[in-house]
Amino acid sequence: MFSAVAAHLLFFVIAVNLIPITPVVEERPFQAADGGVGVAQGKSRKRVFPVPHTQEPDPISEAYGYCNTPNRTEQAWEGHSPADYKLLSVQVMIRHGDRYPLYSIPKTKRPTIDCTLSVSRKPSHSLLKSFISHMGQGGRGHWESPLSSVPRLPNHSACEMGELTQTGVVQHLRNGQILHQAYKRHNLLPSNWSPRQLWVETTGKSRTLQSGLAFLYGFLADFDWTKLTVRHQWSTLFCGSACDCPARNRYLEEEQRRQYRLRVADTELERTYVEMARTLGLPTRQLRAANPIDSLLCHLCHGLSFPCVPMADSGSGGCLTMAQFAVIRRQQLDDEVDRRRAGLYHKYAILAAYPYLNRTATKMERVAKGNEAGRQPRAGGEEVFTLSSAHDVTMAPLLSALGLEEARFPRFAARVVFELWKSPPVTQGQSKKRAGKAEKSKVKDGELFIRVLYNGEDVTFHTTFCHSHSGHANQPLCPLKNFLSFVKRDMFSVINATSYQEACYRRAG
Repeated sequence: MFSAVAAHLLFFVIAVNLIPITPVVEERPFQAADGGVGVAQGKSRKRVFPVPHTQEPDPISEAYGYCNTPNRTEQAWEGHSPADYKLLSVQVMIRHGDRYPLYSIPKTKRPTIDCTLSVSRKPSHSLLKSFISHMGQGGRGHWESPLSSVPRLPNHSACEMGELTQTGVVQHLRNGQILHQAYKRHNLLPSNWSPRQLWVETTGKSRTLQSGLAFLYGFLADFDWTKLTVRHQWSTLFCGSACDCPARNRYLEEEQRRQYRLRVADTELERTYVEMARTLGLPTRQLRAANPIDSLLCHLCHGLSFPCVPMADSGSGGCLTMAQFAVIRRQQLDDEVDRRRAGLYHKYAILAAYPYLNRTATKMERVAKGNEAGRQPRAGGEEVFTLSSAHDVTMAPLLSALGLEEARFPRFAARVVFELWKSPPVTQGQSKKRAGKAEKSKVKDGELFIRVLYNGEDVTFHTTFCHSHSGHANQPLCPLKNFLSFVKRDMFSVINATSYQEACYRRAG
């Protein structure tokens, strides 16, 4: 657990450098992939991995990608597989949708955004009206404490800090609808689905709860509240009873020091903060602590002018500029590169993401076992669809732990999807052919495979556990055993350990 001193120190480091490396501070804007919803042709697809650059990436276009304004099309590869493969289960992690800033810039007017929902206000969605109505019946659902007291819809005409906006609701209605279209032919959740087959979990923040409900409604419109239990995750790492890990905290502290050194060495960034503080009539330290990029991103995403203050005799006054915004964004991109080079964040991420990945692997094993030939189905079925509504500080370590360190930082309403597939039964002809090669070999009735997708793009063969498998043309999917071996043992090799317990509690030496 973090001490109060460590938490305050971390809060300050995040405020000035904005890297999401902790389960204590939940938000940090950064780069993301472009995209909205729908299905587009492959050539117009916005990629989740940056295209190799011959020049520096544009910080402003990266920022617009982070906004994820729901007016673009996006290629969605969920639900795709070779012919006759059977989809056994899907586990989804989402980052909450667009939110109001967590910080305000002193002496400036807060962004004017209405956080109530209205079908007549853009962006809207064809499901928005029925979604609002359905949320009114939420008292029939089952809620783990303290979720029953959290509002199911954003409801302030002047948004509160961190509140989900209508844009955020629409982003996840569209996300859910994308996966509904992707999986409906697979009959993943039958029309008479049982409570055991659907697992929904969220942190206690209203923006994650409401994002999860919007996603679920897009995926399963007019779902039966009486079958639904919404479970609470107290930690943003979704680590349950396995959160205690001293080594993870040590790597986190080392990563904070690396961030700080890089930031203070950036003279252009320092000049920019001094200039912005002079405009606002503030001490530079106070401006940094106010995390101005958080509020400026909200202005950018919602098409609002940057904040201004009246001219004063002291020489202060004027408006914050896009050029100043671009400098802070540029430094964030530089930090991302240096973060990968140093490798400290990756070690932190391995330990931060393990509890979630272990639960993911365990669920897959349970579903796979339940689908073995001749096995009697479990009463009520297995968990075939899991939805975890989370934060950037949940998803960013997950991506890094999987080896997807080149992936763009989680935008608003980002999604990571794990699919479990089973190959079709071996035909009689194939059986004879195999028997001719090895009389004693037993022909298996279907092999198990995993796909990993990020914002609709198949990134399975970019992961650490299946990167070397990508050349196997005769096997177009990644064997599940690769993933299970990775989670149980191989992922800890980066920190010279063979298990989570060993990695967490071994003395630093």
